[in-house]
Amino acid sequence: MRQKHTAPIISGAQPDRQRSTFMLKIAALVTALSVTITLAVPYQVNTVHAVGSIKAVSVSQNAPLAAPKAQLKSVQTGKQTFKVSTVTIPKGYRVSATFGKQQYGTSAGLGAIVKANQAVAAINGTFFEAYTGVPEPWGTLIINGKIEHVGNTGTIIGFDRQGNVLMDTLRIQITGTVESKATGKKNNWYTYFVNRTPAKDGSSAVLYTPMRGKNIGFTYGKAVVVEQGIVKEVAAGKNVAIPANGFVLVYTGKEKRMADRFAVGDLVDVQTKYTNTAGKQLDWSEVQTAIGAGPRLVKDGQIALNPAQEGFKQDKILSLSATRSGIGVMPDGSVMLATVPSATMSQWAAIWKQLGAKQAMNLDGGASSGLYANGKMMTEPGRALSNALLFRKP
Repeated sequence: MRQKHTAPIISGAQPDRQRSTFMLKIAALVTALSVTITLAVPYQVNTVHAVGSIKAVSVSQNAPLAAPKAQLKSVQTGKQTFKVSTVTIPKGYRVSATFGKQQYGTSAGLGAIVKANQAVAAINGTFFEAYTGVPEPWGTLIINGKIEHVGNTGTIIGFDRQGNVLMDTLRIQITGTVESKATGKKNNWYTYFVNRTPAKDGSSAVLYTPMRGKNIGFTYGKAVVVEQGIVKEVAAGKNVAIPANGFVLVYTGKEKRMADRFAVGDLVDVQTKYTNTAGKQLDWSEVQTAIGAGPRLVKDGQIALNPAQEGFKQDKILSLSATRSGIGVMPDGSVMLATVPSATMSQWAAIWKQLGAKQAMNLDGGASSGLYANGKMMTEPGRALSNALLFRKP
């Protein structure tokens, strides 16, 4: 609060003692204000206002961010009681997704992922190829605002710039135009995968980002290298480099003819469309982090389980019991992570309803289930992970 200080009226030639006394009072006032400012160091300084020759500082207290709350809960559904490990993340934490070693197609232990990213809480992410070949993910992944894999199945959870949490059956379409440098004519192009390795004898249209690595990693198909929106190379049967400020389109099989629309020097743009399975357009343009898995377990506080409708056909999803991981949004806006040693998907949905989730979805499970919080591994995965969802202090 500002205070108005009025100096006493001094007439004629006041004695030096009176003048000294007045100056001492002013000095004491400045000292007092200085002490107040010094004691305000733990606060954030917002504005500084000049009051004569004295500065008044407006401050606001930064409330400390509560640590994630880790609990082992007993949850009863029907006649069964389940031991559920939960971690509740208050609002305000930074959310990110990552591949095992920060590059597509790599895997690492959850503990190593947590350490590399300085996370205070973490959970395993989407399904991935865990048994043969490269551990490529199956579900959609958005990392640092960039689409790094498109699964277009199941349910996806996303976190936008404003801290909002979205959950829907997100489907992503990536298309664009190529404008001929020679004629000015425009053609359309499309792709339906991102960073996935195509089958050598199949037909595919794949976009590769720098997260894939330095090169696309194979020598079949026809590749179009785009750097800063300009076609730099069109090559067949070559393991082309992926530019740091661009991408590569690869067309194989019957899709190869799409590459004939590009020539060196042409201008290329990219358009992304977000819809759900009902065809409704969604605004996910501000989403910075997203992981897709599924099926959906709870919607608006009610069980909303329909794995077959989401495209799941495996018995381990449809009917069998297994170790489960999941993520939910609570009524107060906090995020809950959870694992259970063994449950069917129907039981898992019922557990999340009992936990009080407003929205909830399943993540990868089985040996991939892993949960970490506050320096402790609450559920230890049985294998290295292709990807994970992380929570860090801001």
